[in-house]
Amino acid sequence: MPIVNRIADLHAEITEWRHDLHAHPELRYDVHRTAGLVAERLKAFGCDEVVTGIGQTGVVGVIHGQKGKANARGIGLRADMDALPIAEANDLPYKSTVPGKMHACGHDGHTAMLLGAAKHLAETRNFAGTAVVIFQPAEEGGAGAHAMIQDGLMERFPIDAVYGMHNYPGLPVGAFALRTGANMASADTIEIDIEGLGGHAARPHMSVDTILVGAHIVNAIQSVVSRNVDPLHAAVVSICMFQAGSTDNVIPQTAHLRGTARSLMPDVRDLLEARLHRLVEGTAQLHGAKARLAYRRGYPVLSNHAREAEIAAAVAAEVVGHDKVNPDMTPVMGAEDFAYMLQARPGAFIFVGNGNSAGLHNPAYDFNDDVIPIGVSYWVRLVETTLDA
Repeated sequence: MPIVNRIADLHAEITEWRHDLHAHPELRYDVHRTAGLVAERLKAFGCDEVVTGIGQTGVVGVIHGQKGKANARGIGLRADMDALPIAEANDLPYKSTVPGKMHACGHDGHTAMLLGAAKHLAETRNFAGTAVVIFQPAEEGGAGAHAMIQDGLMERFPIDAVYGMHNYPGLPVGAFALRTGANMASADTIEIDIEGLGGHAARPHMSVDTILVGAHIVNAIQSVVSRNVDPLHAAVVSICMFQAGSTDNVIPQTAHLRGTARSLMPDVRDLLEARLHRLVEGTAQLHGAKARLAYRRGYPVLSNHAREAEIAAAVAAEVVGHDKVNPDMTPVMGAEDFAYMLQARPGAFIFVGNGNSAGLHNPAYDFNDDVIPIGVSYWVRLVETTLDA
C-alpha cells in the first residue's frame, strides 16, 4: 500500500493518542477532555485557525494550502469524538478508566486518525484551498452533527464538500467500502403506551390484559414490513423494550413498549409512520384497550452524492488498490448523523475495514491500530487530490 513515509513514521504517535482517548471515554456532548486535547493538538500543529464550542463541544481546525489561491475551495473532513454507555470487557493496558463507559464504536480511532491527518496537512500544505477538520460530539444519539450545523458550521468555514469515515468490523484491514445514494438508514423511535383494565390474575375475564394486547401489537407490527413495504425496499421495525406489571398475580393496567423503525427511502419512512399509527391503535381497540403511539423521527437516511462518492472511491483505491475498494456495498441499516452534513453539503461517507474484531457497540470491541496509517493516508490524499491546484 502506498502509505506516505511521514504518515508511517507518525503511526506510533497517533496510536498513543488513540490509546489515551480510549482510556478516557466521554459521552455525547460531555466530551470536554477530548475536545480540549483535540484543540490543543491542532494549535500545536500550526493550524491557521482553531475554533471550539461549535455545537456545544465541537472543535474545528482550519488549514490553508500553499498551492495556488489559498482560499479557492474548501472541504470538510469529519470525525466523531463520543463514546458509549457500555462497560468494557477487554483487559487492555489502555482499557477504559471510566466505569460504564467505553469507546465501543471506534470514535477514538476516528479522532486520532483525523488528528494525524491534520498534523501532516499542516506540515506539508501540499494543496490549494482550505482543509477544514471537524471534530464532532454526540454522534451516538445526540445529533451532534445537526447541532454543529445549527451553530453555523457550513457558513462559518469554507466547506464546499464534506467527507466522513467509519471503521467496519468484518471488512479486512486495508479495504474500503461505500456506495452512491442511500448508504445507511434513517432511525426513528417508537414509543407505545397501552391502557387496559387491571385486575386479579385468576379473573382475566374481568380485565383487559395489557400484556396480551402488547404481544398482539408486537406480532402485528411485523406485518408492516412483510405485507405493506415493497419486498425490494428495505425496512426494519423492532420492539426492543416491553415493560408491564410488577408481580405474578396482577394483570397490569398499563404497558409501555419502545423500539425503532429503519428505512432507506423517504416514502418507506412515511409509510411506516402512518401504518404503525393505525395498526397500534386498531389492535388495541380490537381487544378493548387504548394505545397511543409516539413516532419520533431521528437521523435521516445517509445518502452519498454521486460525484463525491466517486472521488472517495478513487482516492481509497489509490491508497489500497482498486481490488480492495467496493464502490457498491450493500446498504447498512444502522444510522449515522453525518447524514445531516450530507444534507447541508455534497459529500460522501466511506467505511474502512477494522478486520476480524468484535462488532460495533460490543463490550469486547476495540479499534484496530493497524488501520491508522490507512485512514490517515486516505484523509491526506483526499485533500491533496480534491484541492489540487
